[in-house]
Amino acid sequence: MRKLDIVKKISTNCEIDKKDVSTVIDNFMIEIKNSIIGGENVYLRGFGTFKLKKRAKKTARNISKQKTI
Repeated sequence: MRKLDIVKKISTNCEIDKKDVSTVIDNFMIEIKNSIIGGENVYLRGFGTFKLKKRAKKTARNISKQKTI
């Protein structure tokens, strides 16, 4: 499902203009992004959690040359 599909469904179900729904979804995503950048986790009960995770670097291998990149 894409963002456009979500906008269409919400617009139809709630009888709200697609432009308004799209604006709300865009602002929602911006606020989540800004919270994570600011070091805060975002918890949406019944849906999920957005948080920044640090992962160890991974090494890639060129199998044909048996070389690590």
